[in-house]
Amino acid sequence: MFGCLVAGRLVQAAPQQVAEDKFVFDLPDYENINHVVVFMLGTVPFPEGMGGSVYFCYPDQSGMAVWQLLGFVTNEKPSAIFKISGLKSGKGSQHPFGAMNLPQTPTVAQIGISVELLETLAQQTPVASAAVSSVDSFTEFTQKMLDNFYNFASSFAVTQAQMTPNPSEAFIPANVVLKWYENFQRRLTQNPLFWKT
Repeated sequence: MFGCLVAGRLVQAAPQQVAEDKFVFDLPDYENINHVVVFMLGTVPFPEGMGGSVYFCYPDQSGMAVWQLLGFVTNEKPSAIFKISGLKSGKGSQHPFGAMNLPQTPTVAQIGISVELLETLAQQTPVASAAVSSVDSFTEFTQKMLDNFYNFASSFAVTQAQMTPNPSEAFIPANVVLKWYENFQRRLTQNPLFWKT
């Protein structure tokens, strides 16, 4: 029913079923994992009115399991990407895996999926740092590129008194670059694909 993917590793499509409604994937060498993708395989949907809460579990310094809610998958949202790299120092939260004695080793973490009512899922709050940025990568790249270009061009700014005449060079006033930068960012915010028209 579920799959788990870590970049650079094989897809895991056979979770360990630890209860009728609970599944876990092992994540060896979890210290070197930044993001995890959890998805439904498309073979078996959730029963009507049900979904899956997704948890990250890692062993704390004493070897005890620390569970943190990452988010959810449902029939309407069958996959999700979660950032787990910043969670290893956080605090645990309430979870449905508490009574189970799942083996923990220092270098293996787990992704747990608990099948629950959609109403129950809606009342839970995932850890904020697990959410992957909602800004698409193209928009994020464009904003970073604009910042980099503006900072680079500004680093060469000179006053008119500092300028030395050179007929082979053209000079662009810094306020022109700033105006272009602000206009481009405004248009990008309004419509990330404006440049295609």
